[in-house]
Amino acid sequence: MRDGERERVYGREEYYWGTEPNEMARRTTELARDVGPNPEIVDIGAGEGRDAVFFAERGWDVYALDVSPNGLAKAKRLAERRGVTLRTIEADANDVTLPEPIDVVYSAGTIQYIRPENRDRQFTHFKEQTVTEGIHALFAFVDHPEIPTPPDWTDNEYFYEKGELSECYGEWEILEREELIFDDDSSGEPHQHAAEILFARKPN
Repeated sequence: MRDGERERVYGREEYYWGTEPNEMARRTTELARDVGPNPEIVDIGAGEGRDAVFFAERGWDVYALDVSPNGLAKAKRLAERRGVTLRTIEADANDVTLPEPIDVVYSAGTIQYIRPENRDRQFTHFKEQTVTEGIHALFAFVDHPEIPTPPDWTDNEYFYEKGELSECYGEWEILEREELIFDDDSSGEPHQHAAEILFARKPN
């Protein structure tokens, strides 16, 4: 989604992505049970806040990070309606610096905006700013020979190669890894995506 379109969509009253968390967020809470009480999490690409608010409702200390001021404003409103709080960070994932050591780094649909030349630097930073035995939960769109480029793909989005995400975590414990192809019509034109979901734990 281009910046101007994102601001228009997030500027509407209705929630484009809805207000309920996705299954990846639910699975993250299950895998992070041993991280400790009230873990700190950064949701990179929090958008309108559906997952960030879900984490906050479970007593987590949540940083909601997004490049969109309209998205973060809606995330705050959703949090207020649900009786929880978020700490928001308006920043680009390409150059953001995490404010403190984090227990869980989560991103569902944003790391494709990290330009390939920035990936090593940013992933190294995210890993260094994660506490021992902390969790990373990441969703990446993958280049697939049988899946055409989606019609809503923009020139500031970049596919990952198959297995590339796992390679970034070669020294970590891979808890789960899933390859998937799924149908989507968010652009108004039915299409498919190829993706990988990775859950990894930082070793001692």
